Amino acid sequence: MFYQTNILYIGHFAIDTIIRFKEKRKPSLGGSVSFGSLALKKYTKNVYVRIVSSIGKQNFDPFLLNPLKKNKINLSIKYYDALNTNFILNYVDHSRSLILKSRSPNLEIIDIPINIRENPPEIIVLVPLCNEISMEYVKDILKMFPEAYIGIDLQGFIRKIDLESGIVSYLYEEKILSNVKQMITLIGDKLILKGSENEMKLLSGKEDLFEVMEFFNGFDNNGIYIMTLGEAGSMITKKGETLIKIPAFTPETVIDETGAGDVYLAIFLYEFYNSDFSWRSVENAALYASSAASFLVEKKGINGCKSMKKVFSRLCQKKYITECG
Repeated sequence: MFYQTNILYIGHFAIDTIIRFKEKRKPSLGGSVSFGSLALKKYTKNVYVRIVSSIGKQNFDPFLLNPLKKNKINLSIKYYDALNTNFILNYVDHSRSLILKSRSPNLEIIDIPINIRENPPEIIVLVPLCNEISMEYVKDILKMFPEAYIGIDLQGFIRKIDLESGIVSYLYEEKILSNVKQMITLIGDKLILKGSENEMKLLSGKEDLFEVMEFFNGFDNNGIYIMTLGEAGSMITKKGETLIKIPAFTPETVIDETGAGDVYLAIFLYEFYNSDFSWRSVENAALYASSAASFLVEKKGINGCKSMKKVFSRLCQKKYITECG
């Protein structure tokens, strides 16, 4: 029996309706829990992945879960007689707009199964889509699994969603941003936080990229903070360490950018946890993550995830879109 890194994903599944260059696609399985977990299972056999989520049965086709079941991802799902989280994603060039059409119920800490508590994960990835993970939930997770590293995707914690139109935006709201800052402080040294350029700028209140990263060094912990910049690569910081700049790798084509950030975080967490935790290893983990994300955009939906061998091969070729920073 070989060792498997034990990773738990928590967040909503989404039904994604993607419009790209005015072409509307068939609804597909979305959500960071889907992209991240499948990326890991395609990447390596040395990982045990579990998902805790809620699903609204009224508009969710169970067939969508087949890729997860086929890849032996353990699912702990609470079903509700309600609508599931459903996004319309409209891509124009490399930017997108989001509309939330419906939403699954919030996640409840009581729904964490006993078998997960008895076999605690080494990494927990909190990836809400529409604020379905509360601050109290995060506090309970930290009490329940005090030894776990906590991966955070910032997007679902700070999205502002108009209740009438469903339009998703990133607008300044003091309560939301204050909660996220409190969460960062609570998690402390075992935090790995990823956010897009817009998300990190919003939380920090800064516009200059280097000032944004310096803001996160102001927290009193040794967490790792990652800002993804699309075609411009990514930046990584930690208090007391030199800022890391990671290039974006050149894909063969760009079909669908959805989930690239989820793949980046998934591969980074795996590589980081299976390293010596040195700052050089953090840089190496990010290079693997950037390479893996470049494959994801080459195909629709969750079909662009690749093996460690292919990710490493592209990494070694050093074909960058641009040098970061």
